[in-house]
Amino acid sequence: MNLPRFVVRVALAALFLVPAAVVTHAQDQDKQQNQQSDQKAQQKNPFAPEPAPPLPPGMTGSDTNDPRYKLKPGMWDAGETEMGMKHIDFVKKSDALQLNASSPDDPKVQKTLGQMGIPDVTKIPKSFQIVIAQLAFGNSDLAFEGNHLFQGNFYGMSIFDISNPAKVSLTTTMICPGGQGDVSVYKNLMFMSVEMPNGRLDCGIEGFPTEPPSTDDKDKDKGPMDRKPAAQKERFRGVRIFDISNIANPKQVAAVQTCRGSHTHTLVLDPNDKDNVYIYVSGTSFVRQPEELAGCSDEAPNKDPNTALFRIDVIKVPVNAPQDAKIVSNPRVFMDPRTGAINGLSNGGSLHKDQEKPEDTNQCHDITAYSAIGLAAGACSGNGLILDIKDPVHPKRVDAVNDPNYSYWHSATFNNDGTKVLFTDEWGGGLGARCRPNDPNKWGADAIFDLKDDKLSLQSYYKMPAAQGDTENCVAHNGSLVPVPGRDIEVQAWYQGGISVVDFTDTAHPQEIAYYDRGPIDPNMLVLGGFWAGYWYNGHIYGTEIARGLDVFDLTPTKNLTKDEIDAAKTVWVDYLNVQNQQKIEWPNQMVVARAYLDQLERDSALPASRLADLRKAAKSIDKEHPNAKNVAKVKEMSASIQQDASSAKSPQDAERLRALAAIFSNPAPTPAKHKA
Repeated sequence: MNLPRFVVRVALAALFLVPAAVVTHAQDQDKQQNQQSDQKAQQKNPFAPEPAPPLPPGMTGSDTNDPRYKLKPGMWDAGETEMGMKHIDFVKKSDALQLNASSPDDPKVQKTLGQMGIPDVTKIPKSFQIVIAQLAFGNSDLAFEGNHLFQGNFYGMSIFDISNPAKVSLTTTMICPGGQGDVSVYKNLMFMSVEMPNGRLDCGIEGFPTEPPSTDDKDKDKGPMDRKPAAQKERFRGVRIFDISNIANPKQVAAVQTCRGSHTHTLVLDPNDKDNVYIYVSGTSFVRQPEELAGCSDEAPNKDPNTALFRIDVIKVPVNAPQDAKIVSNPRVFMDPRTGAINGLSNGGSLHKDQEKPEDTNQCHDITAYSAIGLAAGACSGNGLILDIKDPVHPKRVDAVNDPNYSYWHSATFNNDGTKVLFTDEWGGGLGARCRPNDPNKWGADAIFDLKDDKLSLQSYYKMPAAQGDTENCVAHNGSLVPVPGRDIEVQAWYQGGISVVDFTDTAHPQEIAYYDRGPIDPNMLVLGGFWAGYWYNGHIYGTEIARGLDVFDLTPTKNLTKDEIDAAKTVWVDYLNVQNQQKIEWPNQMVVARAYLDQLERDSALPASRLADLRKAAKSIDKEHPNAKNVAKVKEMSASIQQDASSAKSPQDAERLRALAAIFSNPAPTPAKHKA
């Protein structure tokens, strides 16, 4: 999400477009005073519904017959609908991470706006001021370790006890402003991204003094947001490192400054280096002045070859001495290898309005590292990248793609065997309604690629199919794999479009198999909210809701996903999860996993019914904690014939499932009681 850019846009819209009389959800007195200008003001309200333009020729939009369309609006009583998912818990956002102001005259509103760098606050209608200020308290990304969930927030972060996912409890809330507050964890360390100019080294909430308008002639032609904030020695923009040995009281042990701050970061592990972890820093904001951080430059490459643009930053963190963390390289991942030009990639031009001309790519929004295969996928504003990270300090680009349908390459997910990559497009920055009936289903969508010999080839697009309203911010956002063996499945957040679960096993024909959605927060204006991320962790789906709090879900059986497939996914247990540091999934040789493969083979009519029945009967005979040795021997004997079935399978997917099934039959593991048929 690009909150700073959005704040600029709506603030300027409020400054220059909106008359003093505006109808919002402010005081009753304001409403009475403005009754006569309601219609005119609503048309100019930057938070008011913005109708979608006509669909471009040859494109289709979202489904208005879907039950997710036209759900009842409301902050706490919105309508809900679900398919293949069950909502099992909700925890409201901590009061400490909310604005807690009901009037624009509250000093907290004015203070927050000043810290956000909004110019000329007095010219913004008061009814808008409180709406803008609330944006500085949004929830962001998630990380997990053991029985704890870590939820980032633009104003700090929260830690939850998830030992009982149906009864989640808040353990710790930490105030530490600076946005986005994306978090990751490793053993006793927690990392947090800081990008906005109100971040302080000491996590203080006071921010910095609001600067008066410039009287310098050199600034007379600049817009009110073009000036950088004055250099401050106490400002922090980069990656914070905390010791979380005491989960109730995280202690900051290091703060690594970067020139552009850290919009997001990626924890990278080197299989050959157990003493250090590495942080890939993606900065998308302005470059600070050298007076604030030495060596920072925002000049074009032809003026300064050491510019802080057109690069990522790599931080090396000694696990046992995190206080010694430091930047060890600034990889030029956009370089043209033929010419050496560091601005060697562009978006190639886009079909989107005001993005038609090619623009150089100078930043990554998010990078997903898959250390087990030595690759990373970079979602880098104008391009999707594949990076070789076998040497994590010096990642090297091995492929790059662009797409005229894409507005902003945002995030990426590999499938488990590293043969596919799903990229997302955050069209509108996550703060616009982009799932309306007339919004093209290739815009703001997932682009699904095959990956072979480190080269990407586009196969299809997937967009959450349900139409959403004009006041619902909706676009592709963060998701993770659901570890169903034999299939490539992702659970994914779509902001106020809810959570969608998509099967992309067949990259040319992705299919939605489950979803959950709420109605819009507000029926009259677009209020930032919805799911930032939807992640699977140790048997459950967790959704971080920007405005409301934290949601927990179970998957439930449908014709497209069986109970055995869900139970097989629950056999995968990890000690921690940072989604941008993708882990190799391995399944135990248990009969619940075999049954999942058999369900898939039956769904695809891959084997005759009689053959499937025999295999199910054999699996059932040893589906015990202490199976009969004679039955185990018979099952092992069947492995060879299953391998023969694989050689004549009608599809590569079914052949792979049969080979995996044969491996289980050849060396079956006892079945824990909870996974018995």
